[in-house]
Amino acid sequence: MSPEITENHERDVVSRLESKLKQYGSADTKKAIWQLLNTFIPYVALFGASIFMLTRDYAWWYILPLIIPAAALLVRIFIFFHDCCHASFFTSQRANRILGFITGILTFTPYDEWRSAHNTHHATAGDLDRRGTGDVWTMTVDEYRASSGFKRFVYRFYRNPVVMFGLGPIFVFMIVNRFHSKKSGSRERMSVIITNVSLLLIALAAWQFGILGEYLLVQLPIMFIAGIFGIWLFYVQHQYEDVYWARSDKWDRVKAALEGSSYYKLPKVLQWFSGNIGLHHIHHIRPRIPNYNLQQCYDDITEFQDIQPLTLGRSMRSLFMNLWDEKKRKMVGFHSL
Repeated sequence: MSPEITENHERDVVSRLESKLKQYGSADTKKAIWQLLNTFIPYVALFGASIFMLTRDYAWWYILPLIIPAAALLVRIFIFFHDCCHASFFTSQRANRILGFITGILTFTPYDEWRSAHNTHHATAGDLDRRGTGDVWTMTVDEYRASSGFKRFVYRFYRNPVVMFGLGPIFVFMIVNRFHSKKSGSRERMSVIITNVSLLLIALAAWQFGILGEYLLVQLPIMFIAGIFGIWLFYVQHQYEDVYWARSDKWDRVKAALEGSSYYKLPKVLQWFSGNIGLHHIHHIRPRIPNYNLQQCYDDITEFQDIQPLTLGRSMRSLFMNLWDEKKRKMVGFHSL
């Protein structure tokens, strides 16, 4: 995915990048507020118009043209939530936390619980010995061959595109996010409770106003469509043929970022809706860079431009990359077995 970074050169790369990246890691309140305005206003308008049309007995298919862009805007809202989890969207940590809870409720995701798992993901991405938290389940070829028939079946079922991107959004956002993990602290558990209670209150308010059915007919499809795109973006960021994986004793943070996180080059309109998250190699080098500074950072720093982009067409091959081959040092499909 990128030029080889030798161990002798690694310290120079880190030092040079760190000095260049500092200026992009500062939040800009004006940019943040503008993003909120250009995203929340059309999202609320589309959501409200969809419910209004249903109360006027329009068929659901007539509101589909409103639901699809609303779902795309919800993906963008999730990027704001993601930035808040990294304390990068606003300069004020209190503002990040407040917006994090609000956007978390809108995306059915508990703020502190997800933030904890995501920070673990950043600390362990590309480390074969520390898989399992905040990432996509990935087995090595040897692990798969040594597994029982039942575990192989479960893994194949999990990695099936229809399951991952069809059932996945429902399972993750509707079920998994309603519970905290066994390792969660009091703050994480409380964020799950607050999110669940808030969602229940929203549903009760819709019932009180006599629009519960309309609310569900709008909210659930938006969540499902946004979930498909959200899971796909997360998947393709670390699941492609020449991605980086290494055992803990050889794991390197810079390589994990530059070689283990994709530069997903999307058409500009999709890049806008996805909040520049395709510049994921930059994000993993310095997570505190807010989404609205990522493109400028890429344009200014030549080291990031040397990374070979993963195009929309090439990314489709990732659907058939299921196992990490430690000998070949690349992702392979089940057919390779």
